[in-house]
Amino acid sequence: MNLVKRCVFGISILSLASLNVQCKGEKKEEVTQEAKATDSVSIVKTEYGKTEKGVQIDRYTLKNQKGMEVNIITYGGIITSLKVPNKAGKSEEVVIGFNSLEQYQKANPYFGALIGRYGNRIAKGKFTLDGKQYSLAINNEPNALHGGPEGFHRAVWTAEEAKGGDSASLKLKYVSKDMEEGYPGNLTVFVTYTLNKDNTLDVSYDATTDKKTVVNLTQHSYFNLSADFTKPILDHVITIDSDKLVPVDATLIPTGKLTDVTNTPFDFRKPTTVGARINNATDDQLKKGLGYDHCWVLNNQDKGNRFAASAYDPTSGRLLEVYTDQPGIQFYTGNFLDGTLPMRNGGTYAHRTGFCLETQHYPDSPNQKDFPTTVLSPGENYKTKTSFKFSVK
Repeated sequence: MNLVKRCVFGISILSLASLNVQCKGEKKEEVTQEAKATDSVSIVKTEYGKTEKGVQIDRYTLKNQKGMEVNIITYGGIITSLKVPNKAGKSEEVVIGFNSLEQYQKANPYFGALIGRYGNRIAKGKFTLDGKQYSLAINNEPNALHGGPEGFHRAVWTAEEAKGGDSASLKLKYVSKDMEEGYPGNLTVFVTYTLNKDNTLDVSYDATTDKKTVVNLTQHSYFNLSADFTKPILDHVITIDSDKLVPVDATLIPTGKLTDVTNTPFDFRKPTTVGARINNATDDQLKKGLGYDHCWVLNNQDKGNRFAASAYDPTSGRLLEVYTDQPGIQFYTGNFLDGTLPMRNGGTYAHRTGFCLETQHYPDSPNQKDFPTTVLSPGENYKTKTSFKFSVK
């Protein structure tokens, strides 16, 4: 197979020949595999860089004929780029990200990353299984957050491509060893990203263990559907199919109670802009989260994969709908973005310029006996799926 030099975010190449292209300000890269086309979706593998330890990281670009393109790297399973059309048909970037692997390896708020073993917080970094207490790294004082400082967001995943019909998939694998970051059991994890011809991105999770452990996986992309990352997301219209909230204490750990959202700033059962109530100075939960940084209890938990939430940007016309089989969704409004992290094309990501919709189990479930369990035992299969469907209106 001929190797082809091409520029970042270049045109998908369906027939390979010797070609040499240099784009101004961009780094040459080698396409190490042909674009594999289905009826309407292609997948291209390129070299992305090397980690601080010299490990090769690859990038996979999944692209369909309706203008949607997703870039995923094997470091952290990170979605580095996601482009979808606006109402005029123009495909633009809608997720926060960086230009380089070096930047992703620096401390950042999990931009685009896969999260594990446990998404969200565990109180004081401790939980008990079968009478034995396990201690985790405290990386969000006084709690453990998102699997620890060396969680799945910093792992190097192996990758396998797949195609069929009107979709293309990237299947990532990582084996988390017994007691990694304090979690028991050798956990084998597969996460499959599938781009479909209808502008839906499916994220499927599968895991097994050889020792009883806790698992709560999610995807941590920050969206701004306007494609203008200098603008806050306050004008986005949000809908969440939830009657109840998981309220938190001052350290963002659940109180153990589930509260009705009626007549509160957390009622998104009808489409409501992010900014409509986010600055309500009298709401105790908003003060604790510095805005929205909470888990909603999704309705219809017995119905499997169902509508969970949506976000709509009136200016661009972009609509994102989220479907999941998970019991909860964390809606986070970028409250801790502070203008210190670089945007791709200059400038920095300012306060509330991106939002997350993280499908998951509730925070601190291992310590909350009344919450749905996150325990995984040998012989069991952790299996869950979330779909991000993009359209315009």
